[in-house]
Amino acid sequence: MDNGIFLGGGGPDYTVRQYLPNKYANRHGLIAGATGTGKTVTLQILAEGFSDAGVPVFMADVKGDLAGLSRPGTESGKLHDAFVARNTTIGVTDFGYKSFPTVFWDLFGVQGHPVRTTIAEMGPLLLSRLLGLSDAQEGVLNIAFRLSDEEGLPLLDLKDLRALLRWAGENAKDLSLRYGNVSTASVGAIQRRLLVLENQGGARLFGEPALALTDLMQCDARGRGQVNILAADVLMTSPRLYATFLLWLLSELFEELPEVGNPEKPRLVFFFDEAHLLFDGAPKALVDKVEQVARLIRSKGVGVYFVTQNPDDIPEDILGQLGNRVQHALRAFTARDRKALTLAAQTYRPNPAFDTEEAIRTVGTGEAVTSMLQDKGVPGIVQRTLIRPPASRLGPVSDQERAETIAASPLLGRYDTALDRHSAYEMLKARTERAANEAELAENTPEKPYSRARRYEPPGRATPAGTTTARRYNAPGSIGEALGQAVLKELSGTTGKRLVRGILGGLFKAR
Repeated sequence: MDNGIFLGGGGPDYTVRQYLPNKYANRHGLIAGATGTGKTVTLQILAEGFSDAGVPVFMADVKGDLAGLSRPGTESGKLHDAFVARNTTIGVTDFGYKSFPTVFWDLFGVQGHPVRTTIAEMGPLLLSRLLGLSDAQEGVLNIAFRLSDEEGLPLLDLKDLRALLRWAGENAKDLSLRYGNVSTASVGAIQRRLLVLENQGGARLFGEPALALTDLMQCDARGRGQVNILAADVLMTSPRLYATFLLWLLSELFEELPEVGNPEKPRLVFFFDEAHLLFDGAPKALVDKVEQVARLIRSKGVGVYFVTQNPDDIPEDILGQLGNRVQHALRAFTARDRKALTLAAQTYRPNPAFDTEEAIRTVGTGEAVTSMLQDKGVPGIVQRTLIRPPASRLGPVSDQERAETIAASPLLGRYDTALDRHSAYEMLKARTERAANEAELAENTPEKPYSRARRYEPPGRATPAGTTTARRYNAPGSIGEALGQAVLKELSGTTGKRLVRGILGGLFKAR
């Protein structure tokens, strides 16, 4: 353990022990090779080595084989004789079977502890990637997240986001003046994508209690690092959900963990199996984010190891940051395969004892071409390495064994029951009900009778155009009423008639 993680034997006769130095294990790594060449065994022995060194690990179990880390291997296993022969070749004399402290996780809560995060923690960028949104739809989603912050509407689960999007659609006209176009068509498209995600079981990812990263970074009573295994056999049927979740986890580690510089060993090692799923069809903004996280997260004490069939699956800018490499056999059946093989060989520090490209093509199952960082972070000379056998069981566990491991977990009961706090859905529902009650109250309240109060007009004041002047009248029995009646009576008499005729005659004569 003082030298690091024991990988296997190298050199001409495979007797030179090869190590991954603990000091440089957070400089990231790559495990590549065609199907059936031994990548899973390499992943398993690395997890064992890190656990023995007191380093917790997190990995996704795509095929169900990694669950065997929770159980010791046995001498009755079908590969026991082959393991004994390999240990003899490598020169291992202290080999023994043992299990490792394992915690099972499952997004669907069936094969392990439920894993949850909130919509707010996932953020609009990763959520847009998960839903496969267009640029316009992603813009509307960003507006929804801004509204959540400004209106104090917490986004915890899918129903919160659905309610906020519906409210945004109903108020699209007002919101468009503040944030830009909020298209009801885009809102409807996002709602449909959320429905698809919900039908695929993705709704279980969002909610509370949310995963606490410290629960992934524990050690047992003997100081061995906890092996966190995410059940991914069912999850892989939704590859976008799988990739987005792991990227979210990596981003959370980057944002929450403090800087530690260059530690003597990593605080956590993160294995990203089927890594090509992270980059297939990913927008440039997302690839840039992965590159940023990979470049900076090592200063947080986290090592990231990508596991894939071909190094060509990893973008070049990210591939250049993977200092520790285990390359199993590559099959060059096509022109593209031959080109990828040549490029992969060129990334290693040459060994005069053999041709690297030929070695990558011809190494057998359980053998690999390896290069680990050495003193001062310099890449080591490439070696043909026979990978050591695992001490834990190679293969899956039974349902009963899995249940026993879950029952003995230190996290039992912490995440099993979902919580539903007062959040955006409940708040917007309360707003709607309050507005409906106010409208009903206003409708049922009788109108007050019209008050014909006398209007006072200052002398010489003109009535504005387009307005209606209230009719002026004199209250019955008033002096004004008596005077008006007297004038009217006088005008209707003979004197009054003469007066009117004189006035009209004067007017026409003047013309």
